[in-house]
Amino acid sequence: METDKNILKSSDYKAWLTDLKLRIRQSQIKAAVRINSEMIQLYWSIGADIVAKQANSEWGSGIIKQLSADLRAEFPDMQGFSDRNLRSMKQFYLFYTQEDTIVQQPVGQIPQQVAGKLEITDNQDVTIWQQVGAKLEDHPIFQIPWRHHVEIISKCKSVKEAIFYVRKTIENGWSRAMLMNFMSVGLYETQGKSVNNFSKWLPDVQSDLAKETLKNPYNLGFVTLTEGYKERELENALSTNITKFLLELGQGFSFVGRQILVKAGTKDLFLDMLFYHLKLRCYIVIELKAREFEPAFIGQLGTYVAAVNHQMRDKMDNDTIGLLICKTKDNVLAQYALEGSSQPIGISEYELANLLPENFKSALPSIEEIEERLREE
Repeated sequence: METDKNILKSSDYKAWLTDLKLRIRQSQIKAAVRINSEMIQLYWSIGADIVAKQANSEWGSGIIKQLSADLRAEFPDMQGFSDRNLRSMKQFYLFYTQEDTIVQQPVGQIPQQVAGKLEITDNQDVTIWQQVGAKLEDHPIFQIPWRHHVEIISKCKSVKEAIFYVRKTIENGWSRAMLMNFMSVGLYETQGKSVNNFSKWLPDVQSDLAKETLKNPYNLGFVTLTEGYKERELENALSTNITKFLLELGQGFSFVGRQILVKAGTKDLFLDMLFYHLKLRCYIVIELKAREFEPAFIGQLGTYVAAVNHQMRDKMDNDTIGLLICKTKDNVLAQYALEGSSQPIGISEYELANLLPENFKSALPSIEEIEERLREE
């Protein structure tokens, strides 16, 4: 069939084709999500059945092994019916039906009318989800892949923590490897824990997102430093490991540069590190301090934030935010210092792995030592 060149040149056709491709991709994504949701619901119901059968009969643990053999014989082309996976289904159901969790009724007793758009906090999952009569399959736990669940229920200490990672997976499209990384560094315990004054200087929506975005402490265990290191050494180490540092900072951070020069009258100011946050739509100035927090740090960082607002911020950008990352801090002193600041600033601590002693010397000779030995020979 010959291609009609007039059609290919038509702007209407090109626009329609672009829209059609987008709709097809969206349909594929929705279909994949729907298939996954159906599978998770099936696993939920199997887990519920196993719990009920073991509670109401004398079959005991042997039922799982027998059930696995029978299901695999009947459905040889389907994966997921191993002993281990059936036990995970049981654990999945039990984990999310423990006290103070999202669902405390068997699946068949959950009201099936649609609840509409819901704004549900982690603390309200039980009461609100049941009271509004939402469909069980609309709950976030049925919207992420099964292998993500296996990791979550095996590592999380509470349902609240699990729901936190479920929501983050949905919001950010985390792969299982990404989920495991954020769980290993304790994102749940650290996110939103910085001392800050965002409520005072930022609009409510941006303030809430900024609070959630910043962490305390930051785990910088991926850098190697010797005892007595200076701030510039810490900055150099983070710049060298910028990919790992971005991962530790969290989703949405984009690295702009280090030692960024901004003018303040006749003075040259150098920003330790400058980032742009894609969700907050603002610059974030990070100041590193390799010692205990001092109130004077806030004035210095506030000046940097104001300079970025005047010289770099675009009219489409939100207010610039300052983040002070120091070795240690007294929370009360930090909060007092923030009350006197007119710029939105957060204060967090950092943690390092074991430091090498200052007199540490590598077992390998330096280039200079090698050259000296060659000259001697």
